[in-house]
Amino acid sequence: MTDVIVIGGGPAGLMASVAAAEHGAKVTLIDKGNKLGRKLAISGGGRCNVTNRADTETLIKHIPGNGRFMYSPFAVFNNEDIITFFEGLGIQLKEEDNGRMFPVNDKAVEVVRALLNRIRALKVEIRTKTEVKDLIFNDKDKEVKGVELASGEVLHAGKVIIAAGGMSVPHTGSTGDGYPWAEKAGHRITELYPTEVPITCSDSFIKKKDLQGLSLRNVRLSVLDPKKGKVIKEHEGDMIFTHFGISGPIGLRCSQYVLKAKKKHRVNSIPLKIDLFPEENEEQLFQRLTKLLKEQQKKAVKNAVSGFLPDRLIPLMLKSADIDPLTVYSQISAEKLRALTALMKAFPVTATGTLSIEKAFVTGGGVSVKEVQPKRMESKLVKGLFFCGEVLDLHGYTGGYNITVAFSTGYTAGRAAAVEEE
Repeated sequence: MTDVIVIGGGPAGLMASVAAAEHGAKVTLIDKGNKLGRKLAISGGGRCNVTNRADTETLIKHIPGNGRFMYSPFAVFNNEDIITFFEGLGIQLKEEDNGRMFPVNDKAVEVVRALLNRIRALKVEIRTKTEVKDLIFNDKDKEVKGVELASGEVLHAGKVIIAAGGMSVPHTGSTGDGYPWAEKAGHRITELYPTEVPITCSDSFIKKKDLQGLSLRNVRLSVLDPKKGKVIKEHEGDMIFTHFGISGPIGLRCSQYVLKAKKKHRVNSIPLKIDLFPEENEEQLFQRLTKLLKEQQKKAVKNAVSGFLPDRLIPLMLKSADIDPLTVYSQISAEKLRALTALMKAFPVTATGTLSIEKAFVTGGGVSVKEVQPKRMESKLVKGLFFCGEVLDLHGYTGGYNITVAFSTGYTAGRAAAVEEE
């Protein structure tokens, strides 16, 4: 008989298996796929962004989905512990922009291999191509007893950790299997929705693919209230126009706020604005634009602003400001120059929603964290039942935050499953 059954071989499940085995438990790891760590192998564009080196407060701020819940798991196993853990397995790490930590050799497969080697060294029983049909628990005592497999086999254990992932990136095995088991145990599943997902837009320049593939660096993207026009959420960084809308880091970060605003206001579209020069106010930008055009007053405006604005945006912005691209500085009224400046500070885009949850990097919603003990990741409703990773109603931005949540909650759950409550 095994002490702890871990369901799911993603980042949270692998770390839970390690922690439980390191703390003396006999562990069985079950995964329905033929390979463990598939999501880990493709994370960070195949380079594996293992964590983020930010301080705790910054980490919490970058976990918009119930980040405050993470104070307790971080007290058990935080980002610095993750770094120490992987370096202890011989994976040298390097820090990149915004605190993102990657293996020096940029190979996610090495990270997966090191984790699996550690799991095998700890004598964890690994069962791949094994589907869990149901949880078994004693209704009277509200205690876990084990799991029933799709094959009909029953595995007995006093501790079961659900690390089955969310609904995103289904080809890695995340197909929402954990939610019905959690519901059977009496847990509430909060509404599921895609997060960290590209935004879809309806503007004619998007539909005509005028800007497809255009990347903007160090800009600010804002999601606006459709009724009042106030900023709901904004993010600064890089973005890219696609054939259907907006993607890139700040596009992904703003996506969940588009969906929430649509639902709240019951509308079909949400206004967005792009500030191409977030470091300057409108007056400073107007003065700089005027100076630039004065210095090149013989040049057609479309050539004069080349390099100042992204070339592919110029025709669109001049048209919106009602400026003939072939006119020179002396022929353009101050009013039209102010209109052009205003567009540079608030270029309008119309969001209609996002791509589907299957296309998202992360699932929003899941097992309600109100029903889980944060210091142990154990169910408050059923003894011996633990949750970790994306199956929970926890989500962060891209940049190493989600994987940090997975490793931290996984380790916390694994340790608690092996060690009786102090």
